[in-house]
Amino acid sequence: MKENSSRSAILFSVCMAHFLMPFMMSAVGVALPTLGREFSASAIQLGMVETTYALSAAIFLLAMGRFGDIHGRRKIFQRGLLVFAFSGGLISQAWSIEIVIGLRFLQGLGGAMVMATTTAMVVSAFPSSERGKALGIAIASVYAGISCGPFIGGFLVEALGWRSLFYMVLPLGLITYLITRLKITEEWAEAKGEPFDWQGAALYAPAILLLVFGVSNLSQGWWAWGLVILANFGLFLFLLYEAKTPYPLLNIKLLRENRIFALSNLAALFNYAATFGVTFFLSLYLQYVKGMGPQQAGTILIVQPIMQTIFSPFCGRLSDRIPASWVATSGMFSCAVGLGVAANLSADSSLTMILVLLVFLGLGFALFSSPNVSMIMGSVEPRYLGVASGLNASVRTLGMLSSMMIITLVFSYLMHGQPVTLETQPEFLSSMRIALLIFCGLCVIGIGCSFGRFTGATR
Repeated sequence: MKENSSRSAILFSVCMAHFLMPFMMSAVGVALPTLGREFSASAIQLGMVETTYALSAAIFLLAMGRFGDIHGRRKIFQRGLLVFAFSGGLISQAWSIEIVIGLRFLQGLGGAMVMATTTAMVVSAFPSSERGKALGIAIASVYAGISCGPFIGGFLVEALGWRSLFYMVLPLGLITYLITRLKITEEWAEAKGEPFDWQGAALYAPAILLLVFGVSNLSQGWWAWGLVILANFGLFLFLLYEAKTPYPLLNIKLLRENRIFALSNLAALFNYAATFGVTFFLSLYLQYVKGMGPQQAGTILIVQPIMQTIFSPFCGRLSDRIPASWVATSGMFSCAVGLGVAANLSADSSLTMILVLLVFLGLGFALFSSPNVSMIMGSVEPRYLGVASGLNASVRTLGMLSSMMIITLVFSYLMHGQPVTLETQPEFLSSMRIALLIFCGLCVIGIGCSFGRFTGATR
């Protein structure tokens, strides 16, 4: 009974954290037009509000996963909650778009500390026969946060302004922190005493930073292409170093020798790269093209995460009974269909068409996410759970980051830094269509990666 009670406490605490962070992400997405008008921000700057958070998480996730293995996942999880909450509270006092972007970077660090440890904590607490169900519930809480974000966020933005969203972060974060202090007594640090790979971290972080900055400015001249080349060279050096060091930040052997692990992470990269930017586009589309207010737009956008919340636990249980690779691949296919529909949106598209694509995307995410994570975590030995959790979270975040970089790049070439207005509506619609077609193509590549797992896959 005590063991079951402990498992429930761990899952509850993880679900609280999983709810809070995507809640803020999706709520901020709805608030972007209002925030942009107050600070006279360009479309690129609004994209950077989301991109900077993802960039920070991408830089720190691998390191935080390793820190969790060495110093304790519970400790890193709890401290991450504090960083996330206090930085969010500071954003509520921002006086410029540049300050918002800078503080979002700090908030991304806190998010990395939390998200690099949650999956490993759940997998450590639950046996393999219950892993899919537990992960499904944990992932459903992510989608519940996404669901409430647009709806509650839209209401708060209309009633109290965009700053009210960040007023909420501090108390919610502190409450979650107190719950983890009271409910979680276990600690997991299988790599305790091992050294941290500071050299690997020093190669990885600037390479990711240069890559994002270079891609975001490709339209500005040859110097940006030079940054991209330099970033790729840095990543190449990082991989070479990691293959030789005895205590690596990224275990190359897992990717080189474990086909299921490698292809599952690659499928996740393409899935998130293809789908993360859709909500960003649809929020702007509903408000600028369809003339809806933040609350009305949020009410429509809630359809997708509601589908994910409802079906994720079921899909997790399903992956405990039939090969998870089949479940995940069917989810990727559903996402591709939804993106194909989205790419055909125009100023005259009906509300029914928008709802159909949201249903397909929501069902696709639910079918893909928890079964894919279950395959990743089930394909490694227990002592590598922290590494696997950190890498999976890094891949997910890099996918999200790639999605926002594609949007930034398309905006740079087609909108030339102009804000989204009634006058620039044709350019915005063209940008959205091109980006969504690119996303659909990425999803198709992801289906191919997912198919590659079938031979010999038992999970």
